[in-house]
Amino acid sequence: MKTRLGCLSNKSDSCSDFSEFLTPAQERSTRYLKLSNDEVTRWADSFDALLSNKYGLAAFRTFLKTEFSDENIEFWLACEDYKKIKSPAKMMSKASKIYKEFIDIHAPREVNIDHRTREETKQRLLEPTPNSLNEVQAKVYSLMEKDSFPRFIRSKIYQDLLNRTQIYCQRKSV
Repeated sequence: MKTRLGCLSNKSDSCSDFSEFLTPAQERSTRYLKLSNDEVTRWADSFDALLSNKYGLAAFRTFLKTEFSDENIEFWLACEDYKKIKSPAKMMSKASKIYKEFIDIHAPREVNIDHRTREETKQRLLEPTPNSLNEVQAKVYSLMEKDSFPRFIRSKIYQDLLNRTQIYCQRKSV
């Protein structure tokens, strides 16, 4: 944790370097990325605000990994990608991959959904459409919003990030 947030300790302006939460490819392209206190504060306002900010999403993913529940956000992201597919063949392939990885009862990263939703999703994916995963995605989103999101806002990851960005804002104003 200290290593991940240590990137914030050497900044003297109102923003923080957020590269430690990024994948190596993202980090290389955004080495000098800054994150404001206002941005971090907005994440606590709504789950949508968190997910729509790529750095908020990165922090949330990091948090979920510490809780060993990152399958939920990975599933939600896979569904977002799935919705963008136009080719029926690619849609069928992606639907099958998502089902095998997240929905199937023996999936390696099985999401927590009820039996009825699992079976209805299985039937919908026999002839996939862009909306085939909407119901199950909404259930996983709701689970994260009601369960994981409040824990993230109370987590040391978020609180440390918020505190550090507040300190940098205060330093700049002095």
